[in-house]
Amino acid sequence: MPAQREMDEAEIRRQVGMIAERLQAKDPEGLKKFYATDIVSFDIEPPLQSVGVGEKLKNWAPVFAFFESVTYEVRELTLTVGDDMAFGHAFARLSGTLKDGTAMGGMWVRVTYGFRKIDGMWLLTHDHVSVPLDIASGKGVVGLEP
Repeated sequence: MPAQREMDEAEIRRQVGMIAERLQAKDPEGLKKFYATDIVSFDIEPPLQSVGVGEKLKNWAPVFAFFESVTYEVRELTLTVGDDMAFGHAFARLSGTLKDGTAMGGMWVRVTYGFRKIDGMWLLTHDHVSVPLDIASGKGVVGLEP
């Protein structure tokens, strides 16, 4: 891997870490700078698709509203990096303490990331979050761990 690609991969990993930090800080304005303005997101909750950074931040709004403290973990992040585009996948878990004091252990989800280098900065342009589906029951399988 050429030196520039190694530096780009390190930067993208740092960005994913900073996204986790901003989530844990419940800082939507800080989080906003890591997303492209036209991000397309297929998140765990409705709607089927959100377009634009404002809509993406609406997906995070319940976390900021209902949690007193937040933990966001990313495991097994795997990246493929090109000159100005990159994609990756990982497992992620949101957990924490609700404002009423209830501890929530969270569930592991699968995340796919798409990044573009825009004006020299790697920005998240697409994400897709999912849980495995038990076809017979039609319900998500949320007890799995990486």
